[in-house]
Amino acid sequence: MKIDNSIHTIPNISANDSKKSAEEAVPAQAVNEKNASSTVHISSRATNLQTINTGAEVNSVVDMERVQQIKQAISDGAFKVNPEVVTDRLIDAAKELISTKEGRS
Repeated sequence: MKIDNSIHTIPNISANDSKKSAEEAVPAQAVNEKNASSTVHISSRATNLQTINTGAEVNSVVDMERVQQIKQAISDGAFKVNPEVVTDRLIDAAKELISTKEGRS
């Protein structure tokens, strides 16, 4: 028996080429018919999460109008940083972090 050691080259195929050929092979009408017969069931948990998410958007802690004002002030070069306030709040945050770590130990 004779063994052939020759190597045959395969033309380069990219991932996009295979996707294109797969899309071309399935007619669009068949895909639409398949999707039309599919059903989706949303659990009560998913519905509750969606309700909570909607409520969170309405009762957001972040004042988006104020955020836009600050963004505009920064863009215009009119935003002034008060170093004393920044320092005070940084120290407060550090104190709070230390106290929570001490409470857990």
